[in-house]
Amino acid sequence: MSAYVILDVEIHDPLRYQEYMTKVGPALERAGGKYLARGGALKVYEGEWQPRRIVLFEFPSMEKWDAFYNSPTYHRIKAIREGCSTARLVCIAGLE
Repeated sequence: MSAYVILDVEIHDPLRYQEYMTKVGPALERAGGKYLARGGALKVYEGEWQPRRIVLFEFPSMEKWDAFYNSPTYHRIKAIREGCSTARLVCIAGLE
């Protein structure tokens, strides 16, 4: 069953974040991930949530996502993101 990852990120250093983007996209795709939305226009309809930049991607399964997220490759790339932004990230299993 597919897994969907939702990232709400506030970017503090756009140049450094661009470095992260150039590295994370290819790594994510090699691991089986696929971007569904990335920083497009958004509109809040209910609640107090004020997201900054939403990124949505799909993985073949939670296990594939976990393997990517915990991999040494992603940990090196993630360190770049953590140095230039603040994020909230969740993963949810899709419907069967």
